[in-house]
Amino acid sequence: MSDQGEQRTPAEEAQAAAAADEARAQATRVEGAARVEEVQRDVADAAVRRAEEERAEAEQKLEKLSRKERKAKEKAEKEATEALEARAKAQEAERLAQETQRHAPTIADRPTQTSTASVTSPGVGSTTSPRAAAAAAAPGPQPPPAAPAGQPSAMERPEVIAGAAFVGAFLLARLIRAATSRND
Repeated sequence: MSDQGEQRTPAEEAQAAAAADEARAQATRVEGAARVEEVQRDVADAAVRRAEEERAEAEQKLEKLSRKERKAKEKAEKEATEALEARAKAQEAERLAQETQRHAPTIADRPTQTSTASVTSPGVGSTTSPRAAAAAAAPGPQPPPAAPAGQPSAMERPEVIAGAAFVGAFLLARLIRAATSRND
């Protein structure tokens, strides 16, 4: 600087201008860096929020799947129980049918049916009209003919056995499918 006060030489003014320009440039760089850090912070906050939303959504899906799995398991257990009950009922019905067939009297051992006239009337006496006596003496309706002795009962017929085997296989396939599927 010179003795005249504030007068500057052109070199000093250029240096001062360069220093001012450098200060402005430095301030702009600092401001830009601050803005970049602010944007990066906003991006990081958005990523955290997105991750939290995805976690919440995954938890909801997991809960929904566990509910579906529980319902499917309950349904499979119910169907298995029903199938076991149906099988037990079928076996009991078959056992009763065989027992009934073994103990069923033959046609000769069966009692003959009586007409309603002989059941409701006190009997044929001397005061009974001849027509009533003839009606009482007439045989009642004949029972339906039984299956011939050489034919098997309904439970022993091949088509009935094949049908029962098909139904059993179908139920078993449904049970296995319900037990192994996880998409319900």
